Amino acid sequence: MALTDHEIARAPKVLLHDHLDGGLRPGTVVELAAEVGHELPTEPERLGQWFRDSADSGSLERYLETFVHTVGVMQTPAALTRVAAECAEDLARDGVVYAEVRYAPEQHLDAGMTLNEVVMAVQAGFAEGEKRAAEAGRPIVVRQILTAMRHAARSMEIAELAVRYRDAGVVGFDIAGAEAGYPPTRHLDAFEYLQRENAHFTIHAGEGFGLPSIWQAIQWCGADRLGHGVRIVDDISVAPGGEVRLGRLANYVRDKRIPLELCPSSNVQTGAAPSLAEHPFGLLTRLRFRVTVNTDNRLMSGTSMSQEFAGLAEAFGYDLTDFQWFTVNAMKSAFLPFDQRLALINNVIKPGYAALGAERAFAQMQHGTF
Repeated sequence: MALTDHEIARAPKVLLHDHLDGGLRPGTVVELAAEVGHELPTEPERLGQWFRDSADSGSLERYLETFVHTVGVMQTPAALTRVAAECAEDLARDGVVYAEVRYAPEQHLDAGMTLNEVVMAVQAGFAEGEKRAAEAGRPIVVRQILTAMRHAARSMEIAELAVRYRDAGVVGFDIAGAEAGYPPTRHLDAFEYLQRENAHFTIHAGEGFGLPSIWQAIQWCGADRLGHGVRIVDDISVAPGGEVRLGRLANYVRDKRIPLELCPSSNVQTGAAPSLAEHPFGLLTRLRFRVTVNTDNRLMSGTSMSQEFAGLAEAFGYDLTDFQWFTVNAMKSAFLPFDQRLALINNVIKPGYAALGAERAFAQMQHGTF
């Protein structure tokens, strides 16, 4: 029996790579734009489709252009709090039990907020969203990852901000933006500072650029995880007979269990993979890399964790056992303290999948397909 949409929706999920400014509800964009006088690129009823069409270009640079209109309406504490609360609610409704949501505080200062005020506004929103989700019977834990823009020069400032709020909802640091021409080593001082402070960080690498970006992120900067990392497949060769050979970098990433924050639908949109069926996710899973499933930008990609799971199930035949493995991979790789990660794995994720598996076995027995 193929997995149903209902089963996939109920499966516990862990999300490590999701952008706050890439997951707004289209209706919220319209309402906030009206409040601040931000001009939208199309009529309100077509806005969601416009985001998806514009992002579906095969170009990372054009994909990033769509954020002008989401970031543009996220310039006040009230707007940030609303967007963060809705983010937590939407993820919980989709079966996500733990999420690390990232954004660049430096992009939300146009109306006079300070960096501290940005972080506090987002945290207030996540707390409110967690509260609403719990009241609806869908508990979720949401944490912040603070991102610095790799083409700018504020990475040390944002790294210090992440350390300042690491006991107040912030669990990590990241750099993002166009990879080509902006190597992670430009921000080496920030990464060395974070290492001295025993702080966690991930780096966007191996999405729009190839193996040198991944190598620098790991060996020069010391990244705990790779944001995307899909281009590690460039260091893997498959012979016509099916024999697989890993290069030294691919072997290192696999041996060290460095988590890959793979975002299948987004990777297809930006040209990092030709199609979902041809996405390296299948090969990397078969080779037992530490793969995780992520949404990247739910608005731009018109996706959700459930849709990502459904697409992977169709493309590669994955079942609940596979999705439990991906989810445990993600929870193991989260920047949450170990005891909290373990509690979510043992008390939420594994029991959730066990219950779904038992229901599925019973249904198969009832239909005589067991």
